[in-house]
Amino acid sequence: MSRHVAVVTDSTAYLPPWTMERHGITAVPLTVVLGDRALEEGTEISARSLAQALQKRQSVTTSRPSPELFAETYRKIAESGATDIVSLHLSSEFSGTYDAAVLAGRNAPVPVRVVDTGMVAMALGFCALAAAEAAEAGGSVDEAVTAAQKRAADTSAYFYVDTLDYLRRGGRIGAAQALLGSALAVKPLLQLNGGRIELLEKVRTGSKAIARLEEIVAERAGGGQVDIAVHHLAAAERASALADRLSARVPGLVDLHVSEVGAVIGAHTGPGLLGVVVSPR
Repeated sequence: MSRHVAVVTDSTAYLPPWTMERHGITAVPLTVVLGDRALEEGTEISARSLAQALQKRQSVTTSRPSPELFAETYRKIAESGATDIVSLHLSSEFSGTYDAAVLAGRNAPVPVRVVDTGMVAMALGFCALAAAEAAEAGGSVDEAVTAAQKRAADTSAYFYVDTLDYLRRGGRIGAAQALLGSALAVKPLLQLNGGRIELLEKVRTGSKAIARLEEIVAERAGGGQVDIAVHHLAAAERASALADRLSARVPGLVDLHVSEVGAVIGAHTGPGLLGVVVSPR
């Protein structure tokens, strides 16, 4: 019997629903706790509702999926005919999602390879797509994992936030902790590095920071084939304008995704987020 490798990720990959359906990718939702209500990302809370809650300074926290939810997901996938599962998740520096998947995978009805990609948002989404494409081509579990890990190693993620306050409150600032105080007076450009958020540059104004973000992305994209995702929270016009400029500047652009981040990432970055993922093919 030929082996069928299924791909699982989580809701912070922010893959379009039609893309997940076309490639048979399953996303397990993280949870956003708004006041005393626990809501599943992607189905029970919208980015707009999250942004409004943050602007009103309501209490917003996030939590990982339970091992039980992962176990149920793996069981259903096995029942559908999969013989192996690759489960790809956001950086373990941000969430216990990876640990929950590992726990569930130990007793799953089929073998489960759980991977901490060190990524988030479409940086994670591109990894899931790479694994799914490898599986669709008849690749083994090892080949699907290798494809995802190579995509992760080649992918860069940069982002601008209006304030570091949300990252500070959520404990996600990592090496950028040293910026607190003086850096709150400037506009920081941040990057993902080793699964953590780190300072890339400090810029004096928001407009200059976004212009610099564009320069960094265009330089990183180079002249080869590349996919780009532009993310935002409550900044659709700014994201669209940046995407248009990048489309004109990056000669090897293959796919360009523009989307609002979900509630989990938005809870830790705040309204005004503008992020760009650069993923060479």
